[in-house]
Amino acid sequence: MKKKSLSAKKKIHKKLLINLKDPLIDRIYKDFNNFIKINLKKSNFSVAISGGVDSLALAYFSKCYSISNNIKVKYYHVNHKLRKESSLEAKKLKFLLKKFDINCKILNWIGLKPKSNIQSVARIKRYDLIYNECIKDKINFVFIAHHIDDLYENFIIRLTRGSGLKGLVSFNQIKTNYGGKLKILRPLIGYKKTDLNYVTKKIFNFKFEDPSNKNINFKRVRIRNLINDLKSEGLSIEKLRLTINNLTYSNLAINHYVNENIRDNSKYNRSKKNYILNNDFFNQPSEIVFRSLNNILKKVSNQYYSPRGKSVSQLIAKFKSGEIKKINISGCILEKINNSFIIYKEN
Repeated sequence: MKKKSLSAKKKIHKKLLINLKDPLIDRIYKDFNNFIKINLKKSNFSVAISGGVDSLALAYFSKCYSISNNIKVKYYHVNHKLRKESSLEAKKLKFLLKKFDINCKILNWIGLKPKSNIQSVARIKRYDLIYNECIKDKINFVFIAHHIDDLYENFIIRLTRGSGLKGLVSFNQIKTNYGGKLKILRPLIGYKKTDLNYVTKKIFNFKFEDPSNKNINFKRVRIRNLINDLKSEGLSIEKLRLTINNLTYSNLAINHYVNENIRDNSKYNRSKKNYILNNDFFNQPSEIVFRSLNNILKKVSNQYYSPRGKSVSQLIAKFKSGEIKKINISGCILEKINNSFIIYKEN
């Protein structure tokens, strides 16, 4: 690198790090730093940047960490091309971030776009694009800028859908997907959007907000507005957080027995990439069997989302009754052979 370029980069880095003297920014960064030390140690990671205030704050903290620890960080922005302005915004975001020595790669969603269930389909595609890029870059961790307001929204949405315990607390700090090949981490989940807005305004003084975030045709936006209305009616956010924490502890206890069931009553064949389950696998409490099978199907299929809960429940009931011997579910084949069950990926 030329001396002039190196000098300019050092000036940028120095300016970024000086902002850590701000009390709020320093507090968030220390928590961010500890989160990485506990969960990643010295591993490289990637950051998903939407251009909103939360993702820009995450980009800033990640950049500070990479400067201070000489860690390689990749930055990705997914251009869904669902709006005609999105490509221009992506180019502008990349240009502006470059001024802060943040090299953001644009990942474009090529192909037909959905006419219904848009946000859900876009979310899956977004993670697929990021996952594929992480594989190319040999990175197993991606940071997502979800914050505590997102946690509350997700909880209420799942509540309206009649989700069980696992669904209600699914917005964890760490989530493993794609057969264990990618860990999705949310290091800022404990902070409010107003905190992250403060950081972004002080560091970057620009942002790109997706207009769909205010479109009441989307359920998440309506839920967001509902929570604000409930606050004015006396909803205690602190008590809501306490409820989610208590449910999370219960969920962790169940997961302990799920892992125990998979360990003791199933065997993974690495060469054939299949699971063999013994009879005792299904002789556990229903929730343990349900989650155990769900986890295995997700690993074998290598898909982001688990199969629908109703489908898994029906499958378990049919196998227990001896009604079926072989079935296709979520890109996998589940087959009964003698007293064992085998799960393998569909060709």
